Amino acid sequence: MMDPYDVAVIGAGFAGVTAARDLSMAGHSVVLIEARERIGGRTWWREVLGSHLDMGGTYVHWTQAHIWRELRRYGIGLATPLSITRAYWLAGGAVHSGTPVELKLLATPLLERFFADARAYFPRMGDFEAADVSAIDKQTLRDRIDSLELSSHDHDLLINMMATLVGSETEQGLAQFLYWAAIYFGDWDAFKEVAGHWPIEGGTGRLINAMAADSKAEVRFSTPVAAIEDKGQEIVVTTRCGERIRARHAVVALPLNMLNDVSITPPLAQAVCAMIEQKHAIMPSKIWVRVKGQVEPFLIHAPVGKHPINTARAERYDNGDTLVVCFCCDTSMLDGNDRESVQRALRDFIPDIEVLETVCQDWASDPFSKGGWVHHRPGNLTQVAPLMRKPHGRIRFAGADIAAIGVGGIEGAIETGAQAASDIACALNGAGYQAHWPH
Repeated sequence: MMDPYDVAVIGAGFAGVTAARDLSMAGHSVVLIEARERIGGRTWWREVLGSHLDMGGTYVHWTQAHIWRELRRYGIGLATPLSITRAYWLAGGAVHSGTPVELKLLATPLLERFFADARAYFPRMGDFEAADVSAIDKQTLRDRIDSLELSSHDHDLLINMMATLVGSETEQGLAQFLYWAAIYFGDWDAFKEVAGHWPIEGGTGRLINAMAADSKAEVRFSTPVAAIEDKGQEIVVTTRCGERIRARHAVVALPLNMLNDVSITPPLAQAVCAMIEQKHAIMPSKIWVRVKGQVEPFLIHAPVGKHPINTARAERYDNGDTLVVCFCCDTSMLDGNDRESVQRALRDFIPDIEVLETVCQDWASDPFSKGGWVHHRPGNLTQVAPLMRKPHGRIRFAGADIAAIGVGGIEGAIETGAQAASDIACALNGAGYQAHWPH
């Protein structure tokens, strides 16, 4: 075999590209190993419907320190989406409509009740040791909703305010919802703006391509990894084709739901293995729709299981038409590539809407993601993910799924990739490992 690289980075999403860039620019030899034929991971962009469209992670914000630093570094701004003037929502078995302000007035009392204790449980962001979450850590979303004793209408209305992020009320941990709100001062509306409003100007590809262009790492595409073994003095990465790649250290930047496909030696902690075996429950599809004409900018919400489309929004005008982005939490309810099916679903809310074309990315069936953004099961956010932020011998993990603050988003991917690179650089430079990860 060849002489070992200083670092092998497995996974070329934002976390892996960040780690590979930072380490290679610091003078270390790096190989970046990616199963797909492209970089980006769960952020992916295509030229479809006559436009450049993000098929995965999209939204960022100036309050996110890591992503904003990268955007400023490469001179990239944020695109301005359409200003929504009409809202539609399904609640209590009926479709309602009004202005966004009217919807907010109806939903705010419910959101205030749901998130009232968010800051009490999470007073310091990223520091789970400072949080006494014993009372809520094993609770699901459904547990909190049941405690509020809501009517069927108010239950649906509340879920609508979290619709894009709710895939299963009984499998998603309450703690992550409270934590997301706590990051933004307990204000769910502020979190929603950060997590789902501002796209990158030119798309996510513009940023990650700029980051990759700075990297000096050797990149190997179409190279799925089967095993990662820490032999004490070096790492041996074995690909599914049987090739063995040696490195002094490794960064594993794979989605949580993919880790069960990779053998890691020595074995991970039992709690980590259990979380990997369980997987997370977010299995969405993202559908882009070209709608005829420049329609009034609208937003649609519907609870999971009660309608095929859980969120839809008029994103921008394009060549006289409107581009609409839809999220479906149960992919079995709608074929997003079937124009007529998507049109029927949207006409439940806007009867005269005319769909010209659609394109769909089903993240649940994607073989190298096996799901969308992470939402941890009860207990995993606070008790298990922190274990993965610690070194496992010469292996460090990275990715939005285990982030201490930006959990589930591009911010978390960059956050963890940068930290893993910093820690490994210290070890390679003889400074020894110093844990900077928030636990």
